[in-house]
Amino acid sequence: METTLEFRLAAGDTGALGECYREYSPAVRSYLRKLVPPQDVEDVLQVVFTEVWRFRHRFDPARSLAAWLFGIAHNRAVDHLRARTPTTVPLEAVPDPAGRDGRQDGDELADRDRVLRALAALPQVQRQAIELAYYGDLTQREIAEHLRVPLGTVKARTARGLHRLSALLEAA
Repeated sequence: METTLEFRLAAGDTGALGECYREYSPAVRSYLRKLVPPQDVEDVLQVVFTEVWRFRHRFDPARSLAAWLFGIAHNRAVDHLRARTPTTVPLEAVPDPAGRDGRQDGDELADRDRVLRALAALPQVQRQAIELAYYGDLTQREIAEHLRVPLGTVKARTARGLHRLSALLEAA
């Protein structure tokens, strides 16, 4: 009968778990440091080796023990990260954006928000032509090729869209 660590672990030898931990925990710990916050590494490591013991019957001793361990470590790290509640900060605690005097940047953000709302109110084809021109930095000819429409259509959509956008922004 085989007496390798893999076979002993799969057979339920309690000493094999300790040996497995001594041999592989430094590498698994190092791997976990890349995935979870430093303060959580030891907790996740403990969960990994608990699962190694709990699911030892699923391990095929003919396969790589290290690969199986790292697979468990990866899955537990992902589970740990998914379960964490993201850190939030109350809006009142966030200072106004710093800028030349703070107000100018705030005004620019407000203007950008008005433009985005006005763009959203345009018909899709007009919005698309304007976005490709101004945000995509494409010429009207390039837009026509990209959309596979005649150049005159792009010019008309852009002109109508800009006219409508101007009216929407004046109303705002």
